[in-house]
Amino acid sequence: MSLQGKTLFISGGSRGIGLAIALRAARDGANVVIAAKTAEPHAKLEGTIYSSAEAIEAAGGKALPVLCDIRDEKQIEAAVAAAVERFGGIDICINNASAIALTGTLATDAKRYDLMHDINARGTFMVSRACLPHLLKAENPHVLSLSPPLNFVPEWFAPYPAYALAKYAMSIYSMAMAAEFREQGVAFNTLWPKTIIDTAAIRLVVDEAGIARSRKPEIMADAAWHILTRPSREVTGQHFIDEQVLAAAGITDLRPYRAVQGEARLATDIFVPADAVTPAGALV
Repeated sequence: MSLQGKTLFISGGSRGIGLAIALRAARDGANVVIAAKTAEPHAKLEGTIYSSAEAIEAAGGKALPVLCDIRDEKQIEAAVAAAVERFGGIDICINNASAIALTGTLATDAKRYDLMHDINARGTFMVSRACLPHLLKAENPHVLSLSPPLNFVPEWFAPYPAYALAKYAMSIYSMAMAAEFREQGVAFNTLWPKTIIDTAAIRLVVDEAGIARSRKPEIMADAAWHILTRPSREVTGQHFIDEQVLAAAGITDLRPYRAVQGEARLATDIFVPADAVTPAGALV
């Protein structure tokens, strides 16, 4: 169970959960392609493709930073071509890039609507499509989208329909492609956090009390690692919740993943179904 020598293509991996997944893979000695559009430091959001590449190599992996806006098909194709030229192929595709606006219908303008659907829905489709010819040649190919379980209950998407549909589209593409490429052995799955995850983007909209109720990105990275190291023909077409993946791997002490140590009640993330209970005996 290792990602040593595997090549991961990660969209939007310059910070947050995407970077955490990259660093976890790097500890195994993986090759990581960071395909994101942050080349210069952001005033409020830390991390660039270059700082991420440095961190990946410091962790033990090999990195290729590629400037890529996944709204542009030609930039995606160029990024994939660069990955294959550098590392000889692609074993794993992580659809991490995402745009968010938790707004209702009247508060969502066309520009924000288009941004979410261009990045979340269209971007996921086009990145997966571009990586597939190379995944089909890989020994244990995986595509993992950071999107929610398909829980079609209006209470989930009524408050922010544009964002919900953009995220659900990522999950629908995953399920569709899982069926389409099942015989060829390419795994398509989704992964979603049980709780809010403490990232630079979340810190822009959540106060300190909210951060105390969240978990570190590393819980998603560890859960992703346990999915990606499994045989692709044995695990496909599934919607995973992070803490349940870890529980299945025998990890029940989740306290180290807290963003702030303490007893504050953790905040459940949006789109998490009611039956996604915390495994019995888990320490949270």
